[in-house]
Amino acid sequence: MNIRLAKYDDLKDILSLVKELAQYEKEPDAVWADLSDYQKAFRQEVFEALVLEGEDRIVGTCVYYLTWSTWKGRMLYLEDFIIRQDYRNRGLGQKLFDAFIERARTLDCVQIKWQVLDWNVPAIKFYEKNGATIEKEWWNGKLLLKSKE
Repeated sequence: MNIRLAKYDDLKDILSLVKELAQYEKEPDAVWADLSDYQKAFRQEVFEALVLEGEDRIVGTCVYYLTWSTWKGRMLYLEDFIIRQDYRNRGLGQKLFDAFIERARTLDCVQIKWQVLDWNVPAIKFYEKNGATIEKEWWNGKLLLKSKE
């Protein structure tokens, strides 16, 4: 297994993993972004990703972007963290998460943040095992500016 920064040619596989995650999170129709959206955003350096390669294919990814906390400073936001279903429970998620933490340190970030669904107990346990605080008092807000066409 090899972990590396994603390249433009990896975007199709990353999108496939994101769709797999949406399926797992019971939101299969929620992924509106298509490959061209990923390509445009990647070229514009809107996000980066780490990929986990194994057996001649990408089996995991962390998709993240640099952001700013007015209280803490520079941080990375982990948008998606996915290991293909058939590669879970092998310690690969831990290796990928460790690489993500190292990437945050390399970028001189003070903290990393992400969201986890309240029913996703395996993910919550994984993050807590890694020393994370799972905040339960903040509510997410969002405003949709476009509709799916």
